Amino acid sequence: MEKKIVSELNPNVSVDCVIFGFDLEKLNVLVIDRGEIAVESSSRLALPGNLIYNNENLDQAAYRVLEELTGLTNIYLEQIGAFGDPNRICKEADKVWLQSIRAEPEARVITVAYFSLVKMEDYMPHASSFAKNAEWVPANDITDLAFDHFDILQGAKFNLKQKIKIQPIGFNLLPEKFTLSQLHKLYESILDKPLDKRNFRRKIQKLDILTNLNEKQAGVPHKPSELYKFNEAKYQDIIQNGYNNFGF
Repeated sequence: MEKKIVSELNPNVSVDCVIFGFDLEKLNVLVIDRGEIAVESSSRLALPGNLIYNNENLDQAAYRVLEELTGLTNIYLEQIGAFGDPNRICKEADKVWLQSIRAEPEARVITVAYFSLVKMEDYMPHASSFAKNAEWVPANDITDLAFDHFDILQGAKFNLKQKIKIQPIGFNLLPEKFTLSQLHKLYESILDKPLDKRNFRRKIQKLDILTNLNEKQAGVPHKPSELYKFNEAKYQDIIQNGYNNFGF
């Protein structure tokens, strides 16, 4: 009879996921609520993350953990770095919380972080496992998270800012049809600074990576704006010609 192999959690390695979404007004990040904690004035919110199993690689662990805690699947995840400060678990509330869910709560844990950009309307997070809730929170409003997750979030935001300067990755956050004002707000949210509206539109139109759909918004309480879509073919032509400056 074949012996069944039981997977064991590795007490020293974890994965954490930074999932960004855009609600047409501001940049959001998906967080979980770990429930009541023993120490007051400590954040209940954390990034979706957990220990890896010994028989899975890091990518497999990231997809599994994200699904287990938030229900999100079929998402492209990109590794952005490792966080291994010896004191990354130094808050008393985090230590108490770990004692309630982990076999080795005192073990030093090195985490590998991933990030992704998703269209919020395509994903409906729902909490499970030790997550009491999963919700979208404005990324620029967050000032504290569990463990060193605030540092991980800042690292992911920095990575996003650098990427958007050389790639038009922001379109991964927008619906298929969008207005120039929505695109402008997206860039301001990611870069976390105001951008001159005229200069922004002038550069976007000069890049020639948008297609005017000759349609306008419907059902809005203001003057409807023209709708556009990202032109992947034109973008690929630009890349082939060696252009790589999409920054503002």
